Amino acid sequence: MHTLSVADAPINRRGGQDSYLLLKKGQFGSRNLVVTWVDCEPGGEQQMHVHDSEEQVYIVVRGRGLMKTGDEEQDVSAGTLIFVPPGTAHAIRNTGADTLTFVSAASPPMNVDALTDYFAYKPQL
Repeated sequence: MHTLSVADAPINRRGGQDSYLLLKKGQFGSRNLVVTWVDCEPGGEQQMHVHDSEEQVYIVVRGRGLMKTGDEEQDVSAGTLIFVPPGTAHAIRNTGADTLTFVSAASPPMNVDALTDYFAYKPQL
């Protein structure tokens, strides 16, 4: 069994969000997936961005926010899954008074090793 907790995961802090890298390509033998856990403070947001070849899901664990995908916007809350097709611009913003927490998974996995300043690594993965 392979495990990694948020407390030991590499972290990136930006835009009022703490993004923890829980799984990257090659870690634990993983070949087809990258997974992050994100805590977003009230008012925090992820900027609009696009992944050309990766499909991605967001699963809201707690809190509420506004998800934008392409030209669409929708309020999201705990228990909501959002699917983002490859090549679709997307972003999420915390619209609530509490922390918005979501898990994001993408396949094929993004090459996070190419993002040299993206995650401040704690352990060697």
